[in-house]
Amino acid sequence: MAKETSKQTVQKIPVIAPKTKKTVTAILIVVVLLYGLAAVQTSAYPDRIVSGLPIIVEFVVQDLIPPNWGYYKTVLEKLMETWNIALLATTLAAIVCLPFSFLAASNITTSKIVYNVTRFFLNILRTIPELVLAVILVGLVGIGALAGILALFIFSLGILAKLISETIEAVDPGPLEAIRATGGNIVQVIWYGVLPQILPHYASYTLYVLEINVRASVVLGFVGAGGIGMILRHQLNYFNYDNVSMIILMTFIAVTIIDTISSRIRERLV
Repeated sequence: MAKETSKQTVQKIPVIAPKTKKTVTAILIVVVLLYGLAAVQTSAYPDRIVSGLPIIVEFVVQDLIPPNWGYYKTVLEKLMETWNIALLATTLAAIVCLPFSFLAASNITTSKIVYNVTRFFLNILRTIPELVLAVILVGLVGIGALAGILALFIFSLGILAKLISETIEAVDPGPLEAIRATGGNIVQVIWYGVLPQILPHYASYTLYVLEINVRASVVLGFVGAGGIGMILRHQLNYFNYDNVSMIILMTFIAVTIIDTISSRIRERLV
C-alpha cells in the first residue's frame, strides 16, 4: 500500500501539454523544411559558408586592418550629413503624421470613407521600401541629400502615422466622452483628451524612427541619395579598403551612440 502511494506521489507532471508539444513539433518541422527549401533555392549550403570563412578572415585581416585614421575628417563630415538627413526627415514626418494619425483612428474619425481612404493611403506608403523611393527621387530631384530626405520622410510618415493611429485608438475613452458631453468640439477632444495620453508614445515612436532612419540613410547613399553611403560606395569602387574600414568603424560608433541615447530616453518616456 505504501509503495502504491509512493508511485502516485512521484508521477511526473508534463511541463508542456501533449497537444501543445505536438503543435510545436509540427511548427518546427515546417520551419526546418522551409529553411531547407530556402537553402536549396539560394544554393546557400553550410559547406559553402564554412569554406568561405577563411577568405572573409583573410580579407578583414589583410585589407581592412588597419583603418586609414587620417580619413576621419571626410568621414565625420559625411556622418554629419547623414545625421542631418535622418533628423530632418524624421522631424518633418513627425509633424505631418499627426493629422493622418487622427484621420486613421476609428474613435476620432466617424466617416468610414475618410477612415478607409486614409488607411489605404498609409498602407501604400509603407509598402514602398525606402531604397526604391530613393532611386525614384534621385531620378526626379537629382543626386544629393534632398532625395534622401524625401525618401525617408515618405517612409517615416507611413510608419509613424500607423503606430500613432493605433495608439490613439487604444486611449482611455473616458476623457473623450466627458469633453463631448460638455459640448466640446473635435479639436478640443483631440487637444485635451487625446494628446495628453499619446504624447509619451508619440515621442518614443519618433525617436525609434529616427534610429531607423540613421541606419537607412547609410544605405540610401549607395543610390546617390547623399550621406556617408556615397563615399562608402566610391571607396569600394576604387578598392580603398583602409578608407572603407574607417567609414565602417566610425559609422558603427555613431550608430551605437545614437541607439544608446535614444533607447535611454525612450525607456524614461514609456
